[in-house]
Amino acid sequence: MPLKVNLVSAESEVWSGEATLVVAKTVLGEIGFMPGHEPVLAVLAEGQVRITQTDGSKITANAQDGFLSMDGDEISIVAGNAALIA
Repeated sequence: MPLKVNLVSAESEVWSGEATLVVAKTVLGEIGFMPGHEPVLAVLAEGQVRITQTDGSKITANAQDGFLSMDGDEISIVAGNAALIA
């Protein structure tokens, strides 16, 4: 079962979809999430969020000032500022 991912900024939804891997930078270091990961609540550090979609394609976004929450196979990343990188 893939991860359900929601990446939002204070202004809008940045990206939402299914993924096999999400890597984000937290104040304690970089962390990767795959389906079945233990629940986590962490503070985001300024940096990239890298998402590998179920078809293998990759999405990258800059994010800062927020938090991420992993529960079950759902991960929510809420950032004060976030934008996709072309």
